[in-house]
Formats: sequence, structure tokens, C-alpha cells
Amino acid sequence: MTTKHEVLRYTAFSGDPEGGNPAGVVLDASGLGDADMLFIAADLGYSESAFLSAPPEGLAGEAGRAFTVRYFSPKAEVPFCGHATVATAIALGERIGTGDMVFATRAGTVPVTVSEESGALRATLTTVEPHTEDIADTDLAEALAALDWPAADLDPALPPRIAFAGARHLVLAAATRKRLADLAYDFERLEAVMRRLDLTTVQLVWRESANVFHVRDPFPVGGVVEDPATGAAAGAFGAYAREIGLVPEAAVLTLHQGEDMGRPGVLTVELREGDMRVRVSGTGTRIA
Repeated sequence: MTTKHEVLRYTAFSGDPEGGNPAGVVLDASGLGDADMLFIAADLGYSESAFLSAPPEGLAGEAGRAFTVRYFSPKAEVPFCGHATVATAIALGERIGTGDMVFATRAGTVPVTVSEESGALRATLTTVEPHTEDIADTDLAEALAALDWPAADLDPALPPRIAFAGARHLVLAAATRKRLADLAYDFERLEAVMRRLDLTTVQLVWRESANVFHVRDPFPVGGVVEDPATGAAAGAFGAYAREIGLVPEAAVLTLHQGEDMGRPGVLTVELREGDMRVRVSGTGTRIA
């Protein structure tokens, strides 16, 4: 590993290095092959790491502020990762300043804006266009069995759906905070269901109030029991909440994640009328 392949460590969705979701960030991954990037991600052990290289030809964006970004979990490459995007944007913001950036990802082009608020940097990503779809009864039953969640523990106001905003997530809503807090699942069984359905995480949700939610994200396909703060799933959930009529066309949602893991973080999800894309924002900081 040469110096130009320095691996930075940042946490996203928290201003505390002990909170939020940590990610590895390699700001210059030129010369690294897939196996190299996978090795670095596995060695770090974070749920995802981001690797930057030159942007593809024709990508719109101010010179020096457009990048190709690839994301690797400890087990495989993933098409998009929200918390690693936020972590990367914060790292770039410290080096090239606040403002707009453009990330070319496997899931599509993702605009990112870094701003300064009360002396801290905050990154906002705009997802690719999202959508949701139904899940078959048999697949739902298998996922619930792997989680050891009885169907009666689900919130009937938030029906199970698969939601996409760069990656696919199964949204399951718990009827109580206690149900959400009790997470002990069959790792291999849930991983098998998720691979069959091409899911990145399972977005477990409990609704505290009209616009405030608590979420958890099992991530066995990435080799991680649970993701502490999941920006891609937050974007997918925002689209889901709008599509089922749970929130208005224009809304700001607050998602609390990581509390049950001792790594609390806050994700802000913004929906805008007339724009199907979802904005996900949060703070971040470097981990020493």
C-alpha cells in the first residue's frame, strides 16, 4: 500500500467519533484493483468503505469536484452506500471546501452538497430515483422467521415493502419500541433470503411520532450483523413513507439509528414536492 492509497476513517451521521456509522475512505484509489479494495474493506471491518477515482468522461460537475465512487463491504462490492457517501463528502469538504460535488456510482449519479453549520460540516446526498415493490407472502414469512419476529408484532399501518433508492431494502415496521430493541436473528437464514431477493439490508422501523422514527438494519450479506446508520436505507424509507401516504409529498423526517448498538446517530430525510428523489443528510467527523 503506497501513501497515495492512505485509508482514512470517518464516522457518518454523528459529530462524535464514537457515534454514527464508521466508514473507510480512500480519496485516491487509482491503481487499486477489485481485490485490493475488497481486502482494505475487509481489513477495516466497517460495514462499507468508499474508494474514489477520476470521474467518467462527460460527467457534469465543476472541475475537481466530480468523482467515481465504489463501495465495498467486508464481503463484496455494493452498488451504493449512503453513510460512506456522507463520510466521503465530509472528508472532501475538509480538503477542497464546502459546496456541490457529483459522485458517479454503480447505482447512478448522486449529487452531494457539503455545507457548514455551527462550525461543523454537514453533507446532503440526493438519491437516484426511488421506487417500491411488494414482497411475496412466502418471502415475507421466511424473513420474519429468520428474524424470529411473529407477524403479529408488525405495525399494520406500515405494510412490508421492498424499497429502492440506490440499493434494495426490505422495510418491516415494528408495532412497539420493545420489539425493535429485541434483535437476535438467524444470520445465515436471513442472509439466504436477502441474497435471493437482492437486498442490501432489512430496514426495521418503529414510528415514534408523525415524522420521527427509530430504525435498525441487519446486514448479513455484507458480513456485518447490524449497520449502525444506513443512509441508503434512509433514502429508500423516505420514498416508501411517501408512496404509502404515511407522510405528505413534502416532509422532513428524523431517523434515529444506532442507539441499541451504543453508536447513536441521526439521519435527516427530506422529501420535496414534485421531485421523486430523496435527500439524506447528516454530520460526520474523522476517527483518529
